[in-house]
Amino acid sequence: MITRRDVFQAIADPTRREIIQRIAQGSLNLNSIAESFDISRQAVSKHIQILTECGLVVITQKGRERYCEAQLEQLNEVVSWIEQSKKQWVSRFEKLDTYLNELQTKNQQDGTK
Repeated sequence: MITRRDVFQAIADPTRREIIQRIAQGSLNLNSIAESFDISRQAVSKHIQILTECGLVVITQKGRERYCEAQLEQLNEVVSWIEQSKKQWVSRFEKLDTYLNELQTKNQQDGTK
């Protein structure tokens, strides 16, 4: 069974977010990335594999070294989702604010009678 991975799965893990952040500043070889974490190289390789499957990382061979390069365009999917969610929440909060103002006005009018 093949599992399709998406960008949301990639950024769900703090180690993968840290890897993305590190290679976004410039490509790094696999050993440099692995040395930055207090986990096994095999675990780092698994995280990089997931990032590759999601399209956030591309691995290139340069001589005997393999380098990871960030492909951050995939994060646009997350940005779009956040923007859509933000619009919904802003709208809900505006409605709540209007309702609370109406209640406050009503209570003030009832208190003056």
